[in-house]
Amino acid sequence: MSKAEGSTMIGVDVGGTFTDVFVLDEASGQVRVAKVPTTRPDQSGGFLDGIGQQVADLATVGVVVHGTTAGTNALLERKGARIGVITTQGLRDVLEMRRRDRPRTWGLRGDFTPVVPRDLRLEVPERTLADGTIRTPVDLDAVRAAAQTLLDQGCAAVAILFANAYANPENEAAAVAAVRAFWPNSHVSASSEILPEIREYERFSTTALNAYLQPEVSGYIDRLETALKGGGFGGEFMIVQSNGGVMAVDTACRLPIRTALSGPAAGVIAAGYIAQTAGFPDVITGDMGGTSFDVSLIAGGQQVLSPQTSIDFGMVVRTPMIEITTIGAGGGSIAWVDKGGLLNIGPESAGSNPGPVAYGLGNTRPTVTDANVVLGRIDPDNPIGGKLTRLDVDAARAAIDAHVGQPLGLTTEAAAEAILTVANSRMAGAIRLVSIERGFDPKRFAFMPFGGGGALHTGALIADVGLARAIVPRYPGVTSAMGCVIADMRQDFVQTINAPVDHLDTDALTAFLQDHVTRGHSLLDAARSTFVARDIVVELDMAYLGQTHTVSVPLHVTVTDGTVTPPTRAQIAQAFDTAYHATYGRLLPNGTRRVMNLRTAVIGRRPKFDLTTLAPQGGDVATAHKGQRQVHFGDTWHDTAIYDRLALPVGASITGPAILEQPDTTVLVDPGLTATIDRFGNTIIDRAKA
Repeated sequence: MSKAEGSTMIGVDVGGTFTDVFVLDEASGQVRVAKVPTTRPDQSGGFLDGIGQQVADLATVGVVVHGTTAGTNALLERKGARIGVITTQGLRDVLEMRRRDRPRTWGLRGDFTPVVPRDLRLEVPERTLADGTIRTPVDLDAVRAAAQTLLDQGCAAVAILFANAYANPENEAAAVAAVRAFWPNSHVSASSEILPEIREYERFSTTALNAYLQPEVSGYIDRLETALKGGGFGGEFMIVQSNGGVMAVDTACRLPIRTALSGPAAGVIAAGYIAQTAGFPDVITGDMGGTSFDVSLIAGGQQVLSPQTSIDFGMVVRTPMIEITTIGAGGGSIAWVDKGGLLNIGPESAGSNPGPVAYGLGNTRPTVTDANVVLGRIDPDNPIGGKLTRLDVDAARAAIDAHVGQPLGLTTEAAAEAILTVANSRMAGAIRLVSIERGFDPKRFAFMPFGGGGALHTGALIADVGLARAIVPRYPGVTSAMGCVIADMRQDFVQTINAPVDHLDTDALTAFLQDHVTRGHSLLDAARSTFVARDIVVELDMAYLGQTHTVSVPLHVTVTDGTVTPPTRAQIAQAFDTAYHATYGRLLPNGTRRVMNLRTAVIGRRPKFDLTTLAPQGGDVATAHKGQRQVHFGDTWHDTAIYDRLALPVGASITGPAILEQPDTTVLVDPGLTATIDRFGNTIIDRAKA
């Protein structure tokens, strides 16, 4: 890592409730963390406040890496910019027609409003055929007139979406050049630049959403960058991508769609590194913040990347993302009883403002955090985040009793237990979705809870799902911020090939691959970072002729001094057979193999810090013991030992019931479980030996 400006690295993750900061001094190995309330509507306030709590002089900072939810929130809340679309005649309604899917599988109807209204989707004469032949050259006068109309209508950004531009971008490129010549800002997105891949709707949707986010995300990043520089920061500022890699700020401003879900992705990257280092290559992560519970599976040390996701119904994003399942079961998720008398959790959340009832900031409806407070699992005199000096237990009890206890005929404690039971059940369902329903046995996986609330629910999830054990990282409340520091720099490229293997033009394929590699290396070279290695990952989307769905086919390609050695048709065919058989257990002997897309990732491996620096130095169990507290488990109160987790020495073993407290989270050790501190400072929670 470049140390010209300083040896300090900072990772910042902005969540729905808290903003987390992880500070690493590379020279000394010292780590500092901070957790501050997220500020709304401008998240940059909490970002700068968190850094300011731990770093007095920004001139000592060499790198700041940010995992942001600004893009995700803008999509979910429909708060992006007013944008327009310029497209081929006859295609203005592709964004609205979608794939004719429904928001509910068994629903007979559903409403969908695209982010671009119909009067701002304008058509121009042009036509490129699927084989790349240009039937009708683009009418540039019509393009300029359409762009001017969109400007007159108050559009802050524009997306140019031409038919079959993936096969030949000539018409689209000419239109883009004409628009950029007079468009008043840089917010012009072209489908051939964003996603040169077959499938019109996915390409149109991804590009339009990119334009929709550009003014919001680039403005947010500009404010952060200006504030950092104003404080004396002269290092490198980077943004986490949804694929788990990082990118330069100029790339993030140009391709903000790649920032969707970047915060949760950083958490998965950190979790994978921590688990692998600790000897657990198979792990299921559970990031529980104030608003959501995000689950991901890592098998054999490898995260699962999905080429496409839906941020919300009809809002399809086709860009590589770490596969994360999200449900509304965070600490701030509101508990409510429906008309049928059933207890529900979320998806509505109290967020950071007003927050749980116990915060005393105006919320009157109980949350998951309130249930944990009432049951004694959270110390009301030491709330995390530094926002409050004390939590209001009486207010939390009153809210739970009024909204859950009385409607269901339960005592306050039983109602609080019911809230946690429903929340745990929803979280267990998400874990089963990413494991059992995809052919993985959860009994061989460790569970890694992180986020401010994850470690409070570990025991229940081990029991409900049958997980092998749990590994709680040293600083679970700021794991996503730590992932920002760990993440590698990654550049992804895609190009549709759409040709049978027997007639594949390997020279053309190699030319595309060479272009990807060259551009990827150029982007790495432009970064002010030191890489310990550079890797090229190549995959082909392939299928038999006539099949709709493809399989991802890893392709070993030799790259020497930046020059690609062409793969042969035989190598491609063999790689497909191996991948297809591994997926489906059989081959189709007479089937015609077809290459649909080429995918290339150019990865700059950033230095990783030694996790043993996080381990406690000295200490003893007696000193770490803070006293006893009554904590409710099941249907009764238990006298429970309370420990300062960060003061527990390596090798310490604590038998539940116990609570391990630290500034960024609380670790609950249920009766029948044992917690052991490993040599990296992680807490391994396992079933107590009989």
